[in-house]
Amino acid sequence: MRRTARFLTLLAAAAFVLAPALAEAAPGGRSSSGSRGARTYQAPPPTNTAPQPARPMERTATQPSAPATAGAPGAAARPAAAPGGFFARNPMMAGLMGGLLGAGLLGLLAGGGFFSGLGSLAGIMGFLLQLALIAGLVFLAMALFRRFRQQPAPAGVPNGMMREAQPDARPMIGGGNTSQGGRGPAQPVDEIGVQAADFQAFERSLIEINAAWSREDIATLSRLATPEMVQYFRDDYAALAQRGWKNETRDVKLEQGDLAEAWNEGARDYATVAMRMSLVDWTRDLKTGAITEGDPNARQEQTELWTFVRVQGGPWMLSAIQQTG
Repeated sequence: MRRTARFLTLLAAAAFVLAPALAEAAPGGRSSSGSRGARTYQAPPPTNTAPQPARPMERTATQPSAPATAGAPGAAARPAAAPGGFFARNPMMAGLMGGLLGAGLLGLLAGGGFFSGLGSLAGIMGFLLQLALIAGLVFLAMALFRRFRQQPAPAGVPNGMMREAQPDARPMIGGGNTSQGGRGPAQPVDEIGVQAADFQAFERSLIEINAAWSREDIATLSRLATPEMVQYFRDDYAALAQRGWKNETRDVKLEQGDLAEAWNEGARDYATVAMRMSLVDWTRDLKTGAITEGDPNARQEQTELWTFVRVQGGPWMLSAIQQTG
Protein backbone atom coordinates (compact mmCIF):
# COMPACT_ATOMS: atom_id res chain seq x y z
CA MET A 1 0.00 0.00 0.00
CA ARG A 2 2.84 2.36 0.88
CA ARG A 3 4.54 1.73 -2.48
CA THR A 4 1.27 2.47 -4.28
CA ALA A 5 0.91 5.76 -2.42
CA ARG A 6 4.47 6.74 -3.32
CA PHE A 7 3.87 5.88 -6.98
CA LEU A 8 0.67 7.95 -7.13
CA THR A 9 2.42 10.86 -5.47
CA LEU A 10 5.25 10.68 -7.99
CA LEU A 11 2.79 10.49 -10.89
CA ALA A 12 0.84 13.52 -9.64
CA ALA A 13 4.00 15.55 -9.18
CA ALA A 14 5.23 14.68 -12.66
CA ALA A 15 1.85 15.66 -14.12
CA PHE A 16 2.02 19.00 -12.34
CA VAL A 17 5.57 19.74 -13.48
CA LEU A 18 5.01 18.71 -17.12
CA ALA A 19 1.45 19.95 -17.61
CA PRO A 20 2.36 23.56 -18.52
CA ALA A 21 4.31 22.33 -21.52
CA LEU A 22 1.92 19.70 -22.83
CA ALA A 23 -0.21 22.14 -24.79
CA GLU A 24 2.65 24.29 -26.10
CA ALA A 25 2.69 22.78 -29.60
CA ALA A 26 2.36 24.49 -32.99
CA PRO A 27 1.70 28.22 -33.38
CA GLY A 28 -0.73 29.35 -30.69
CA GLY A 29 0.02 26.46 -28.35
CA ARG A 30 -3.25 24.68 -29.26
CA SER A 31 -5.13 27.29 -27.23
CA SER A 32 -7.46 30.13 -28.18
CA SER A 33 -5.27 33.22 -28.06
CA GLY A 34 -5.30 36.79 -29.27
CA SER A 35 -7.83 39.54 -29.89
CA ARG A 36 -10.68 40.11 -32.34
CA GLY A 37 -11.25 43.76 -31.51
CA ALA A 38 -14.69 44.47 -30.10
CA ARG A 39 -15.76 40.89 -30.97
CA THR A 40 -13.06 39.17 -28.92
CA TYR A 41 -15.64 37.70 -26.54
CA GLN A 42 -18.15 36.86 -29.28
CA ALA A 43 -18.01 33.47 -30.97
CA PRO A 44 -17.44 33.64 -34.74
CA PRO A 45 -20.36 32.37 -36.83
CA PRO A 46 -20.19 28.67 -37.83
CA THR A 47 -19.04 27.81 -41.34
CA ASN A 48 -18.93 24.74 -43.55
CA THR A 49 -15.30 24.25 -42.55
CA ALA A 50 -15.87 24.86 -38.82
CA PRO A 51 -19.50 24.05 -38.00
CA GLN A 52 -18.68 23.64 -34.30
CA PRO A 53 -18.42 26.75 -32.09
CA ALA A 54 -15.00 28.17 -31.42
CA ARG A 55 -13.53 27.94 -27.94
CA PRO A 56 -13.50 31.23 -26.00
CA MET A 57 -10.25 33.14 -25.71
CA GLU A 58 -7.94 31.68 -23.08
CA ARG A 59 -5.19 34.25 -23.58
CA THR A 60 -6.09 37.77 -24.62
CA ALA A 61 -5.08 41.35 -23.95
CA THR A 62 -8.66 42.54 -24.42
CA GLN A 63 -10.59 43.08 -21.22
CA PRO A 64 -14.03 41.42 -20.82
CA SER A 65 -15.67 44.83 -20.70
CA ALA A 66 -14.68 45.48 -24.33
CA PRO A 67 -17.90 43.98 -25.86
CA ALA A 68 -19.91 46.69 -24.09
CA THR A 69 -18.32 49.24 -26.46
CA ALA A 70 -18.87 47.13 -29.57
CA GLY A 71 -21.30 49.72 -30.91
CA ALA A 72 -18.57 52.35 -31.04
CA PRO A 73 -16.58 51.96 -34.26
CA GLY A 74 -12.89 51.67 -33.68
CA ALA A 75 -13.21 51.33 -29.90
CA ALA A 76 -9.73 50.51 -28.65
CA ALA A 77 -9.30 47.49 -26.42
CA ARG A 78 -7.46 48.14 -23.16
CA PRO A 79 -4.64 45.66 -22.53
CA ALA A 80 -5.00 43.36 -19.58
CA ALA A 81 -2.45 43.63 -16.80
CA ALA A 82 -0.81 40.33 -17.60
CA PRO A 83 -1.70 38.34 -20.76
CA GLY A 84 -1.16 34.59 -20.83
CA GLY A 85 -1.15 31.92 -18.15
CA PHE A 86 0.87 32.37 -14.96
CA PHE A 87 3.39 29.61 -15.66
CA ALA A 88 3.67 30.59 -19.33
CA ARG A 89 4.61 34.13 -18.23
CA ASN A 90 6.77 32.95 -15.33
CA PRO A 91 8.75 29.86 -16.36
CA MET A 92 11.13 30.41 -13.43
CA MET A 93 8.24 30.01 -10.99
CA ALA A 94 7.23 26.79 -12.75
CA GLY A 95 10.77 25.53 -12.34
CA LEU A 96 10.79 26.52 -8.66
CA MET A 97 7.59 24.60 -8.00
CA GLY A 98 9.05 21.59 -9.80
CA GLY A 99 12.17 21.82 -7.61
CA LEU A 100 10.15 22.00 -4.41
CA LEU A 101 8.11 18.98 -5.46
CA GLY A 102 11.31 17.13 -6.32
CA ALA A 103 12.75 17.85 -2.88
CA GLY A 104 9.66 16.49 -1.19
CA LEU A 105 9.65 13.38 -3.39
CA LEU A 106 13.28 12.65 -2.54
CA GLY A 107 12.40 12.70 1.13
CA LEU A 108 9.43 10.41 0.53
CA LEU A 109 11.35 7.88 -1.54
CA ALA A 110 14.19 7.88 1.01
CA GLY A 111 11.75 6.84 3.69
CA GLY A 112 11.86 10.08 5.65
CA GLY A 113 8.43 11.38 4.76
CA PHE A 114 7.19 13.52 1.90
CA PHE A 115 8.31 16.81 3.43
CA SER A 116 11.60 15.70 5.04
CA GLY A 117 13.56 17.02 2.05
CA LEU A 118 12.28 20.54 2.75
CA GLY A 119 13.74 20.83 6.24
CA SER A 120 12.43 23.69 8.30
CA LEU A 121 10.14 24.84 5.49
CA ALA A 122 7.98 21.72 5.79
CA GLY A 123 5.46 23.32 8.12
CA ILE A 124 4.92 26.28 5.81
CA MET A 125 5.34 24.73 2.40
CA GLY A 126 3.76 21.35 3.05
CA PHE A 127 0.19 22.56 2.78
CA LEU A 128 0.97 24.63 -0.33
CA LEU A 129 2.63 21.70 -2.05
CA GLN A 130 -0.35 19.45 -1.37
CA LEU A 131 -2.56 22.06 -2.99
CA ALA A 132 -0.12 22.20 -5.91
CA LEU A 133 -0.41 18.42 -6.37
CA ILE A 134 -4.20 18.67 -6.49
CA ALA A 135 -3.99 21.59 -8.93
CA GLY A 136 -1.60 19.60 -11.09
CA LEU A 137 -4.01 16.67 -11.34
CA VAL A 138 -6.86 19.01 -12.24
CA PHE A 139 -4.67 20.76 -14.83
CA LEU A 140 -3.68 17.43 -16.40
CA ALA A 141 -7.30 16.27 -16.54
CA MET A 142 -8.31 19.53 -18.22
CA ALA A 143 -5.44 19.26 -20.70
CA LEU A 144 -6.41 15.69 -21.64
CA PHE A 145 -10.07 16.66 -21.97
CA ARG A 146 -9.11 19.66 -24.11
CA ARG A 147 -6.89 17.49 -26.32
CA PHE A 148 -9.78 15.05 -26.80
CA ARG A 149 -12.13 17.86 -27.83
CA GLN A 150 -9.63 19.18 -30.33
CA GLN A 151 -9.66 16.06 -32.48
CA PRO A 152 -10.82 17.15 -35.95
CA ALA A 153 -14.27 16.18 -37.03
CA PRO A 154 -14.56 13.84 -40.01
CA ALA A 155 -14.14 15.78 -43.22
CA GLY A 156 -17.16 16.17 -45.43
CA VAL A 157 -15.72 16.61 -48.91
CA PRO A 158 -11.91 16.35 -49.33
CA ASN A 159 -10.27 19.57 -50.44
CA GLY A 160 -13.68 21.20 -50.62
CA MET A 161 -12.50 24.80 -50.94
CA MET A 162 -14.57 25.30 -54.08
CA ARG A 163 -11.66 26.61 -56.14
CA GLU A 164 -13.68 27.84 -59.11
CA ALA A 165 -12.32 27.92 -62.63
CA GLN A 166 -13.37 31.55 -63.03
CA PRO A 167 -10.54 34.10 -62.74
CA ASP A 168 -12.29 36.00 -59.96
CA ALA A 169 -12.96 32.95 -57.80
CA ARG A 170 -12.09 33.30 -54.12
CA PRO A 171 -9.63 30.55 -53.20
CA MET A 172 -10.68 30.39 -49.55
CA ILE A 173 -14.45 30.90 -49.70
CA GLY A 174 -16.66 27.89 -49.02
CA GLY A 175 -19.26 29.48 -51.27
CA GLY A 176 -21.92 26.95 -52.19
CA ASN A 177 -20.26 24.08 -50.36
CA THR A 178 -23.16 22.13 -48.91
CA SER A 179 -21.35 19.01 -47.83
CA GLN A 180 -23.57 18.82 -44.76
CA GLY A 181 -26.65 17.40 -46.41
CA GLY A 182 -27.15 20.41 -48.66
CA ARG A 183 -27.85 22.74 -45.71
CA GLY A 184 -24.56 24.43 -44.87
CA PRO A 185 -24.30 27.39 -42.50
CA ALA A 186 -25.59 30.78 -43.59
CA GLN A 187 -23.50 32.94 -45.89
CA PRO A 188 -20.72 34.79 -44.06
CA VAL A 189 -21.19 38.40 -43.03
CA ASP A 190 -18.69 40.40 -45.07
CA GLU A 191 -18.93 44.10 -44.20
CA ILE A 192 -15.67 45.15 -45.88
CA GLY A 193 -15.68 43.27 -49.19
CA VAL A 194 -12.88 40.72 -48.82
CA GLN A 195 -11.23 40.09 -52.19
CA ALA A 196 -9.54 37.06 -53.74
CA ALA A 197 -6.12 38.60 -53.03
CA ASP A 198 -7.04 38.81 -49.34
CA PHE A 199 -7.86 35.11 -49.17
CA GLN A 200 -4.60 34.29 -50.90
CA ALA A 201 -2.82 36.39 -48.26
CA PHE A 202 -4.53 34.41 -45.46
CA GLU A 203 -3.46 31.08 -46.95
CA ARG A 204 0.07 32.36 -47.45
CA SER A 205 0.22 33.55 -43.83
CA LEU A 206 -0.84 30.12 -42.58
CA ILE A 207 2.14 28.50 -44.31
CA GLU A 208 4.67 31.24 -43.53
CA ILE A 209 3.75 31.51 -39.85
CA ASN A 210 4.10 27.76 -39.35
CA ALA A 211 7.49 27.81 -41.09
CA ALA A 212 8.67 30.77 -38.99
CA TRP A 213 7.43 29.06 -35.83
CA SER A 214 9.53 25.98 -36.56
CA ARG A 215 12.60 28.17 -37.17
CA GLU A 216 11.86 30.21 -34.03
CA ASP A 217 12.11 33.21 -36.34
CA ILE A 218 10.76 36.04 -34.18
CA ALA A 219 11.58 38.67 -36.83
CA THR A 220 9.33 36.99 -39.40
CA LEU A 221 6.60 36.33 -36.85
CA SER A 222 6.70 40.02 -35.89
CA ARG A 223 6.11 40.92 -39.52
CA LEU A 224 3.19 38.51 -39.92
CA ALA A 225 1.43 38.81 -36.52
CA THR A 226 0.43 41.47 -34.03
CA PRO A 227 2.72 42.22 -31.04
CA GLU A 228 0.22 40.45 -28.78
CA MET A 229 0.41 37.21 -30.77
CA VAL A 230 4.20 37.46 -30.97
CA GLN A 231 4.31 37.66 -27.17
CA TYR A 232 2.25 34.48 -26.93
CA PHE A 233 4.68 32.80 -29.34
CA ARG A 234 7.52 33.89 -27.04
CA ASP A 235 5.68 32.49 -24.01
CA ASP A 236 5.21 29.15 -25.77
CA TYR A 237 8.87 29.03 -26.76
CA ALA A 238 9.85 29.70 -23.12
CA ALA A 239 7.57 26.92 -21.85
CA LEU A 240 9.06 24.46 -24.34
CA ALA A 241 12.63 25.57 -23.59
CA GLN A 242 12.04 24.99 -19.89
CA ARG A 243 11.43 21.34 -20.66
CA GLY A 244 14.29 21.19 -23.13
CA TRP A 245 11.82 20.56 -25.98
CA LYS A 246 11.31 21.94 -29.47
CA ASN A 247 8.14 21.82 -31.55
CA GLU A 248 8.23 21.76 -35.34
CA THR A 249 5.70 21.67 -38.14
CA ARG A 250 6.22 21.04 -41.85
CA ASP A 251 4.34 20.37 -45.09
CA VAL A 252 1.42 22.56 -44.03
CA LYS A 253 -1.42 22.38 -46.54
CA LEU A 254 -4.75 24.15 -46.46
CA GLU A 255 -7.40 21.52 -47.22
CA GLN A 256 -10.52 23.65 -46.86
CA GLY A 257 -11.33 27.16 -45.74
CA ASP A 258 -14.06 29.74 -45.71
CA LEU A 259 -14.85 33.16 -44.28
CA ALA A 260 -16.69 33.33 -40.96
CA GLU A 261 -17.07 37.12 -40.78
CA ALA A 262 -15.35 40.36 -41.76
CA TRP A 263 -15.99 43.77 -40.23
CA ASN A 264 -14.60 47.25 -39.70
CA GLU A 265 -13.69 49.11 -36.52
CA GLY A 266 -12.57 52.59 -37.48
CA ALA A 267 -9.13 52.39 -39.06
CA ARG A 268 -9.00 48.62 -38.59
CA ASP A 269 -10.48 45.86 -40.73
CA TYR A 270 -10.91 42.37 -39.24
CA ALA A 271 -11.50 39.03 -40.95
CA THR A 272 -11.99 35.66 -39.26
CA VAL A 273 -11.36 32.64 -41.48
CA ALA A 274 -12.04 28.98 -40.67
CA MET A 275 -9.23 26.76 -41.95
CA ARG A 276 -8.91 22.99 -42.01
CA MET A 277 -5.28 22.14 -42.54
CA SER A 278 -3.12 19.05 -42.73
CA LEU A 279 0.45 19.05 -41.52
CA VAL A 280 3.23 17.11 -39.84
CA ASP A 281 3.53 18.25 -36.22
CA TRP A 282 5.86 16.86 -33.58
CA THR A 283 7.79 17.81 -30.43
CA ARG A 284 11.21 16.38 -29.55
CA ASP A 285 13.63 16.46 -26.67
CA LEU A 286 16.66 18.51 -27.68
CA LYS A 287 19.10 16.45 -25.60
CA THR A 288 17.98 12.93 -26.40
CA GLY A 289 16.17 13.48 -29.70
CA ALA A 290 13.22 11.45 -28.37
CA ILE A 291 9.76 12.35 -29.70
CA THR A 292 7.60 13.61 -26.84
CA GLU A 293 4.47 14.50 -28.84
CA GLY A 294 3.20 13.94 -32.36
CA ASP A 295 4.86 11.97 -35.15
CA PRO A 296 7.43 13.37 -37.63
CA ASN A 297 6.38 10.74 -40.18
CA ALA A 298 2.59 11.11 -40.09
CA ARG A 299 0.24 13.84 -41.26
CA GLN A 300 -2.60 15.02 -39.09
CA GLU A 301 -5.56 17.34 -39.60
CA GLN A 302 -6.85 20.15 -37.45
CA THR A 303 -9.36 22.96 -37.81
CA GLU A 304 -8.77 26.43 -36.41
CA LEU A 305 -10.19 29.92 -36.83
CA TRP A 306 -7.59 32.55 -37.62
CA THR A 307 -8.43 36.24 -37.31
CA PHE A 308 -6.47 38.81 -39.29
CA VAL A 309 -6.36 42.58 -38.88
CA ARG A 310 -5.14 45.37 -41.16
CA VAL A 311 -4.79 49.08 -40.39
CA GLN A 312 -5.84 51.62 -43.00
CA GLY A 313 -5.57 49.15 -45.84
CA GLY A 314 -2.12 47.88 -44.87
CA PRO A 315 -1.00 44.23 -44.88
CA TRP A 316 -3.03 41.63 -43.02
CA MET A 317 -1.52 40.46 -39.73
CA LEU A 318 -2.54 37.50 -37.58
CA SER A 319 -4.33 38.77 -34.46
CA ALA A 320 -5.94 35.60 -33.03
CA ILE A 321 -6.06 31.81 -33.30
CA GLN A 322 -9.10 29.98 -31.93
CA GLN A 323 -9.60 26.26 -31.52
CA THR A 324 -12.88 24.58 -32.44
CA GLY A 325 -14.98 22.12 -30.51
